[in-house]
Amino acid sequence: MPVINLARLVPGLPAGAVVRVLADDPAAAVDIPAWCRMRGHEFLAAHDGPAYDVRV
Repeated sequence: MPVINLARLVPGLPAGAVVRVLADDPAAAVDIPAWCRMRGHEFLAAHDGPAYDVRV
């Protein structure tokens, strides 16, 4: 679900916006960076919590 929610959010954001995704799904650690590569967004960082920063 984290990637699906991120994909729904991105079209309404300005280019260069940074989004922090909070996810308790263990697969998000792999899915979010992969989604960024496939969609041309920049995966910035993973944080404890877990949280993931993405530049769109």
